[in-house]
Amino acid sequence: MVTLINRYELGEKIGEGGMQYVFSAHDNILNRKVALKTPKNPSAQKRFKRSAIVAAKVNHPNVAKTYDYFIHNGNEYLVEEFIEGTDLDKAILGQYSHVDPLMTMHIFHNLSKALAASHHVGVIHRDLKPTNIMVTGDVNIREIKITDFGISKMAEEEIDDAAKGGEESLTNSQTAIGALPYMAPEIINSPKDIAKPTDVWAIGAMIYRVLTGNYPFGAGYLAIPNILAGVPKEYPRFVTQKTQFKDLSNEIIFIIKKCFEMEPEKRPTADELVKMCGDLCYSIHEREIGVVNNILYKKYGFIDALSGGKPVFFHTDSVYGSTPDVDDTVIYSKFSGGGNDRCHPVIIYKK
Repeated sequence: MVTLINRYELGEKIGEGGMQYVFSAHDNILNRKVALKTPKNPSAQKRFKRSAIVAAKVNHPNVAKTYDYFIHNGNEYLVEEFIEGTDLDKAILGQYSHVDPLMTMHIFHNLSKALAASHHVGVIHRDLKPTNIMVTGDVNIREIKITDFGISKMAEEEIDDAAKGGEESLTNSQTAIGALPYMAPEIINSPKDIAKPTDVWAIGAMIYRVLTGNYPFGAGYLAIPNILAGVPKEYPRFVTQKTQFKDLSNEIIFIIKKCFEMEPEKRPTADELVKMCGDLCYSIHEREIGVVNNILYKKYGFIDALSGGKPVFFHTDSVYGSTPDVDDTVIYSKFSGGGNDRCHPVIIYKK
């Protein structure tokens, strides 16, 4: 077992980004599991300590805590809160085609609070995207935390270097490629002009992605002209098709529209974003996993919960997105009803 600075027992590699490796470790002094992050290349090392100092300024339940920074055998390490979960990309986008408006608001109301806390202490993330959001609780998404404030400045500088090299360099940068679908136009036009509204644009892009399952402006380099034109794709019909979801979806679409204002000063602040999300009427109840056992007249059916018990009734009007077929796995919330408990909302689970 490798021990760093006589304190941290190094575990396995648990992740890797464009600029860093991530390892699990055990803090022998405080007897807790932590995440250790270390830069992948010498150019990143030059900025790692400064980035660690910036990250430590942000203290909020929806932000992964920065605990320590040290150098061992010439290698730099950032010690961060260990989160027993996975990133938003794997937890949501990897398991669902899209997420209902209720869960979407639960996620982004919390993320808006985290963003407001960082902006209050003058910290801009610069690289917000689903892989930098950690979640726990499986289908219930109980905890939501922004990570990698510690390398955000490094990400900005890599994107800046890529942007100066033109479109080809921008699209060859692994950091830039991952950020492109969530990148504000000012990053492409003038990377040094990055400010707080840049993060707000990224929140809007992530909301769109989770709600619809699509990138708002396309993926990879194909997104660039659409971002610069400020023209997102049309929303899929299912987003506002059904009465049960229409009002909330339209409110969310309005928030996204405000986040996508081309002039940064016209976008809401993070505090305003928190209020806009908080003013919406939405509720989150326990989610369960089940399998559709039958569908009658293409209108209603029953779901067998994986946890057992009596089948649960659902109507297709409570399904967000594609209607499931028999034997499809679904996620749902249930409420007491006559005869059988009833489901709302229901979405197809890809796992």
